[in-house]
Amino acid sequence: MYLGTAIVHDAPYAAALLAWVSFVTFYLAKKAYWAAVRRGYPERSGTYFGRKVIHILGGGVVAFLLPFLFEEPVLPLVMAVLLTIAVYVPHVTGKLYYWFQDPENMYEVHFTLAWGAVAFLLWFLDHSYWLAAVPLLYMSWGDGVTGIVRNLRYRRRVKGWEGSLAMLAVSIPIGAALGYVGITSAILATLSEKQPFIDDNITIPLTAVAVLVLGHFIAPSLMMNLY
Repeated sequence: MYLGTAIVHDAPYAAALLAWVSFVTFYLAKKAYWAAVRRGYPERSGTYFGRKVIHILGGGVVAFLLPFLFEEPVLPLVMAVLLTIAVYVPHVTGKLYYWFQDPENMYEVHFTLAWGAVAFLLWFLDHSYWLAAVPLLYMSWGDGVTGIVRNLRYRRRVKGWEGSLAMLAVSIPIGAALGYVGITSAILATLSEKQPFIDDNITIPLTAVAVLVLGHFIAPSLMMNLY
């Protein structure tokens, strides 16, 4: 399919999913924030509940649907760029969306940038989007569950092992869709999330992409042929 035709095909899906992510961000995430605060969680903890709702229901749902809906890489990248601008501007103006943005970091900006870069670049290796969807789901669903488990346990942002085990439990079945290399990428992505020095919205996709791309070229027999 020609790029122009593919963009026309994908445009309604992109518009619908952009509207869905906006609904998650400005309604469901805010509901999660206030639900946590009303139950006695600190406001900062509520902010991270809101952020993880966006991870799971926003970035994760769209990542899962990529292989089923999209035929080209341009519109997913455009969606990610628009969302990056939308979450970056409040940091510049000082008018943060308190229910998911933290004045001490811009990790949600890293998330949207990494999401768009992975979806765009890996499409050129795998037009089915499966190779891109797996690391995006680690970052969205795996890390999302991690944050929720730790927030419930500690009521603050901390790199506890409970969250790492939760991420591993979520990520291994996702990685298994791409065989042994996929499982390996899930384990290493989980370990990369545990380190406290670099934002895991960077380390998780970077680690997973490195393993999957190496497997794609060096050990394709150890990867299931989903793409």
